[in-house]
Amino acid sequence: MAMATTAASPLQDQTSASSSASTIMAETSSEETQGSEAAVVVGEYSRWMEGAGAGDEAVAAVMALTAVVRSCDAADVEGLVAEINSAANVLKCLEKPYGSLSAACDMFVRYVAAKPDDDAGGGAAGFATKRRLVSRAKIFRDISLKARETVATLCQDFVPDDGGAILVHGRSPAVLAALKLAAANRKRFRVICTEGRPGGAGQRMAGELATACVPAMVLVDAAVAYAMGEVGVVLVGADVVAETGGVVGDVGTYQVALVARAMGKPVYVAAESYKFARLYPLGQKDVDQHGDDRPVDMGGVPVPAGVDVEAPARDYTPPEHLELLVTDVGVLQPAAVSEVLIQLSL
Repeated sequence: MAMATTAASPLQDQTSASSSASTIMAETSSEETQGSEAAVVVGEYSRWMEGAGAGDEAVAAVMALTAVVRSCDAADVEGLVAEINSAANVLKCLEKPYGSLSAACDMFVRYVAAKPDDDAGGGAAGFATKRRLVSRAKIFRDISLKARETVATLCQDFVPDDGGAILVHGRSPAVLAALKLAAANRKRFRVICTEGRPGGAGQRMAGELATACVPAMVLVDAAVAYAMGEVGVVLVGADVVAETGGVVGDVGTYQVALVARAMGKPVYVAAESYKFARLYPLGQKDVDQHGDDRPVDMGGVPVPAGVDVEAPARDYTPPEHLELLVTDVGVLQPAAVSEVLIQLSL
C-alpha cells in the first residue's frame, strides 16, 4: 500500500477584573449555546443517516436543517436566518472536501432565506415572514426527498432497450437507481462498469447491479478507449454540479468523457439539483481533494523507493464534454445550470 502523497489603581484593577469576568461568562455562555445548537443539528443529521432507508448525506443535511428551522425560537427573521447559517456551517464541517452535503447546505440556505419580506422584525409581520421561511424549508425538504426518484424516472429515455451497452463510471446512487428502474421496466441493456481504482467503486456498482439481475461487467480503467466502440451511451453521476455546467465527480470521469467525445458517444450526467453549487473550476487543480493519507492499492506492485504517488479522488469535467444533465428539475443543457441556480434562489 502506498500513501498519496502605567500601572492601574486598585479601583481600576477591581473594575477591570469585574469586566473581564463578565466577558468570560458571556463568552462561555455563548460557546455553550453554540455547542448545544451544534449538538442538536448533528444529532438530527445522524438520526436520519442511521434511519431506515437513509444513507444520503445531502438529504440527511437537508432534513437536519429543516428540523432546525421548525424548532427555532428566534424572536425575528434575522435571528432565524442566523441560526440556519450557523447550523449549515456545522454540517459542512462534517465533509471535506466540498461535496454534495456542502452544496445541499448552501442551496438550502439560499432557497429558504431568499427574498425576505421588507418587514423582518417582530410582531405579526415578522411572524408571517418566519412562517414563510418554515414553509420554504419544508418545500425544499420534499424536493430533496423525491429528487433521486425523479432523476431515475427521467433517465429512462436514455437507457437503451435493444441490448446495447451503457458505460458507467463510479458508484452514483442516482445512476444505480436509474438502472434498477430500467431493469424493473424490463428494458434490455447491459452495463460496463469501470473498476474505479483506487476505491473500487465500479466493482461495488457491478455487484449491486448483478444482485438486481442487471447484466454487468467490470472493465479495467485503462481499457475505456478499447471498449468505447461497443458502448451506446455513457451515464455518470456527480458529486457537485458547478455553475459552469461542468461536474466534479469520481476521478476518471473526465477521461471517460474525453474518450466518449472523441468517439461520438453521448455523455449524460444523472444528478440531483441539491448538488448544484456556485463553483467555477478553471482546471483540475481547482478541485478540492481528500487528504493525502488516503491508502492507494497499486495492485500488489510495490512503489519503487524515491517515487511519489499522486492519487486524486475527484476530477472536473468541463461542460463541453457533456451532452445533457438529467436532474429532478428537468433535462438540462449544461449552459442552463447558472439560470437554474438563480431560479432556485427565488
